[in-house]
Amino acid sequence: MTQYLIRRIFWAFFLFVVATMITYVIFFVVPADPATLAAGKATKPEIVAHIRRELHLNLPIYQQYWLFVWNLVRHGSFGYSFVNGLPVRTMLGQEIPVTASIVVGGVVMYLAIAIPTGVISALRPRSILDRSGMIFVLVGISAPSVWIGLILIYLVGFRLGWTPIGDYCNLKPTHAIGVCSGPGQWAYHLLLPWITLAVGSAALYTRLIRANVMETMSEDYVRTARAKGASPSRVLVQHVLRNSMLQVVTILGMDLGLLLGGVVFIEIVFGMPGLGAQLVQAAPRFDLPVIVGIVLFATLSVITFNFLVDVLYAWLDPRIRLA
Repeated sequence: MTQYLIRRIFWAFFLFVVATMITYVIFFVVPADPATLAAGKATKPEIVAHIRRELHLNLPIYQQYWLFVWNLVRHGSFGYSFVNGLPVRTMLGQEIPVTASIVVGGVVMYLAIAIPTGVISALRPRSILDRSGMIFVLVGISAPSVWIGLILIYLVGFRLGWTPIGDYCNLKPTHAIGVCSGPGQWAYHLLLPWITLAVGSAALYTRLIRANVMETMSEDYVRTARAKGASPSRVLVQHVLRNSMLQVVTILGMDLGLLLGGVVFIEIVFGMPGLGAQLVQAAPRFDLPVIVGIVLFATLSVITFNFLVDVLYAWLDPRIRLA
């Protein structure tokens, strides 16, 4: 197990180096002069030259990259915004909780829907519940998240008035007047974004879990466990679910990292001040440090969750450790 973890750590470090290098080259070498973007087109040449020295753009590219990685690893610094001059780390610190709240809540919701629905559909194929589940899968896969969000806003938020249409509340309670906060209000304002995110993903995971459970139930070791007198619940939990969840865990790890950087449309529809909304604002302004910070955060999230999935995968299936 130790050797397996060491290999995974080295692989994650290699991916980190490649990701930072590609991101740096794309955003700081290919575009126009970052010093001109930071100073503005009407700025005097001597001021642009001063900013170029401050940003270390006068150094060779490999030294620029080394300083970029050093500041990122040593100080956790992504630089400063070209538009407002604020530290990118501070800006991300305000936006990451919003995006993470949407993603984590949506993942919990769609797993709570997909796992029981997929398992029951596999245990009772062609039943009413199975056919209803497949209809849900078809609708969930076919409907775009933006359309689902707009329908929920109109029906649930506007017509029925059951939930807020948008905005975000802090999870941590505060006694400030006029500030929306507290776990109850936090969940209340995020209910529609969670449902929007959960519908499509729950449909995909339901179909995947149903197929994996049905395939696993036909394996020889499952029939052997039944022949030895194991109870149906023991067979289902220890043999069927543990083995059929391997592929689900793999896809879930990739989805978590990708969703952290990919809920841009949900944030825009519901007016949530998250990473996606910030990226949309930074792109037309050529605010490169902010764009790099968001892209790197999403990339590192994918690497981190893939590493955790590899560890969990090895725990679920010890044969993976020998690969």
